[in-house]
Amino acid sequence: MVSTVSGSRLMDSTDKDILNLIQRDFPLEREPFAALGRELGLAGNEVIRRVEALKRGKVIRQVSAIFDTRVLGYESTLVAATIPKDKLNAGAKAVNSHPGVSHNYERDDEFNLWYTVAVPPDSRLGLQGTVDVLHHISGAEKTRILPTLKLFKIGVTLDMNAGATAKKEAPAYGENDRQKADRNVSEEDRAAIRALQEDIPLTPRPFDLWGREVGLSWDELLERAEDLKRRKIMRRFSAVLYHRKAGFRANAMGVWKVPPERVEECGNMFAQFQAVSHCYERPVYEDWPYALFSMVHGRSVEECESVLDAMAEESGLTERKSLYSTREYKKTRVRYFTPEMEAWERLYAGVLR
Repeated sequence: MVSTVSGSRLMDSTDKDILNLIQRDFPLEREPFAALGRELGLAGNEVIRRVEALKRGKVIRQVSAIFDTRVLGYESTLVAATIPKDKLNAGAKAVNSHPGVSHNYERDDEFNLWYTVAVPPDSRLGLQGTVDVLHHISGAEKTRILPTLKLFKIGVTLDMNAGATAKKEAPAYGENDRQKADRNVSEEDRAAIRALQEDIPLTPRPFDLWGREVGLSWDELLERAEDLKRRKIMRRFSAVLYHRKAGFRANAMGVWKVPPERVEECGNMFAQFQAVSHCYERPVYEDWPYALFSMVHGRSVEECESVLDAMAEESGLTERKSLYSTREYKKTRVRYFTPEMEAWERLYAGVLR
């Protein structure tokens, strides 16, 4: 079965099998592509060739370690802003200037710009100060800070064969994992993080190359990686896809009005849905009464709505909004322990004086 991903890139069933595997867990071995090949009945070089083609076709965004921002001592939040339509592009560009802004979308709501921002432990502005600056330079009329109060699930895995369904599975990472994580991040940990957060080189022995860059042997680097994973500082080492090019053209931020006494119950219930990639409790405001956020990625709006309808039926919740992204302004990963954020803060430190 061959499906069109873009005008120039065709994806067959083997490509989909590769994508399903590496979204969940990329092998932390000296020759990871050969390890994937053994599972798929392919030569390691053929896996590399296919991954390279999927990257060239903008299906795979990055293959790297995924860390828990808060465990590393960073503060982070989702932010909702209302910006006049004629100023939205300029406002989004201003928000994107901050190196800690990893996601930034236009969504079909009065709050039309939604972004996530993270700041390091030594930030001179802090999270609130940073959002105040972003509010000012973006020309926002209203800004609401929506930090995570409780994490029920985080981890995007797009099922390349079935799409978004009401299938259930246990969350790979949630609040219990975050609470158990070791927050004592050493300088040796940071050196490994700086390497592992980059996009993996497409070579038979990529960890040899990375190890040399940070002064470690390949087995020392992999030992550090496994240790970071065991200590729940690293959530996983895996691929992130360009959702639309992978065939998932709709993403719904399902937001739910939930009685306070049912937030825990419904959050844990929603986290079981395989199609839900993120599920959080967030604060409510007078003009934003939705405490529970659940992100669903599907191949169509209808597919997303089908999952959200199943969630509504199971929970009995009747008041929800489905906010669809209409434009992606930025999607990347936060790069940790790098100098860019300090430079941004120096540039904008006097904006609000």
